[in-house]
Amino acid sequence: GGPRPLPGQEVSVKVLGALEDGGLVERDPRLIFVPGHGDVVQPGEVSIFLAAFPYAYGRPGSREPDVPPEAPLLFEVTLLEVRDGPDPQPLPPAVRLRLGSQRRERGNFHFARGDFAAALRSYRLSLRALDGPVTAPAGPEEEEELREQRVKCLNNCAAAELKLGRAEEALAACEAALRISPDNGRALLRRGQLLAEQGRDAEAALVLRRALELDPASKVIHTELSRLAKRQSPPSST
Repeated sequence: GGPRPLPGQEVSVKVLGALEDGGLVERDPRLIFVPGHGDVVQPGEVSIFLAAFPYAYGRPGSREPDVPPEAPLLFEVTLLEVRDGPDPQPLPPAVRLRLGSQRRERGNFHFARGDFAAALRSYRLSLRALDGPVTAPAGPEEEEELREQRVKCLNNCAAAELKLGRAEEALAACEAALRISPDNGRALLRRGQLLAEQGRDAEAALVLRRALELDPASKVIHTELSRLAKRQSPPSST
């Protein structure tokens, strides 16, 4: 019945999470997030609720913390503070890096659970944080880390798009990663594979050969190039 956080505002909550048998698996005295960004379970002001396993640790459960497969969790959430969210306000580069890393890790969590749409949302939110305005120019080390995190996120976006059956979007994510880091092996390999699937064999071969120059021992790249070579070779006459 009291005031509620508005869309885009950042909240701080105190969280306790337990299994139905009372075993405590989560404790956070001050968890900060923006409701609607998929970073955490969405709270009210003061709540005690049971989260079914798809909304907790998923079908496989977790090793750290120790959560059995398909386990529901009992949560107690206390809203501590509400303030305007960090996006799209100018922030220090270090804060952008923290937000980007937090959201990318949340995407990895969703990806491991097989929720690829949620993973993609988190990866896009990570890119939004990394690309946001900063209060001061990033130093050389921060700029390099921002660049590396953007490439990781774009590669993860490509992987999630593929899982969702969207090859064109996956290819676009690979190409965006390569515009930032032209010699990124992961993006080169996936782009080569996607071009080959589209029948663009000459382009695929060029990309894969570049990937092989960077990683000559890669069996995957050798296999992809061999497959292309066989496809391009005319059938032998008898």
